[in-house]
Amino acid sequence: MSNMEFDLSQANKPSLPRRLGAFLYDIVLLLGVLMLANAVVVIPYEVITGHHIYEEALPLLLLRLYLLAVIGAFYVYFWTHGGQTLGMRAWRIRVVGDKGSNLGLGTAIVRFAWSIVSFVPAGLGLWWSLFDRDGLAWHDRKSHTQLVMLEKSA
Repeated sequence: MSNMEFDLSQANKPSLPRRLGAFLYDIVLLLGVLMLANAVVVIPYEVITGHHIYEEALPLLLLRLYLLAVIGAFYVYFWTHGGQTLGMRAWRIRVVGDKGSNLGLGTAIVRFAWSIVSFVPAGLGLWWSLFDRDGLAWHDRKSHTQLVMLEKSA
């Protein structure tokens, strides 16, 4: 089904608790990925320079931007390869375009960028989905994407 268009006329929207459940699953996996990505940069930096990266402003800023890029790559990869992160797969959620199509690279990047905006003010953009007429969060609406529930597989 990941290579086909999704029929949105019969699609159910995931609830906010289901969305948060998938997000928490992804956080567990992301923590491991971020620990590895951090170690790949921090250990060689500290061995070569003899300084702690966390005590210097520019290297710390660059490290944070790098880790943000790692998080972005994680989500963009999964959204463009089947429309599901591992957490979304466990909770039977899939992200699709407005017309039920798979996400392209550009759309996935826009969705990730808007998801940052959505989460920064205490998750207000996500809570918005409770009041939105279509059940969409800010990043869904701005990136012209939506989450749909998948049927239980036999």
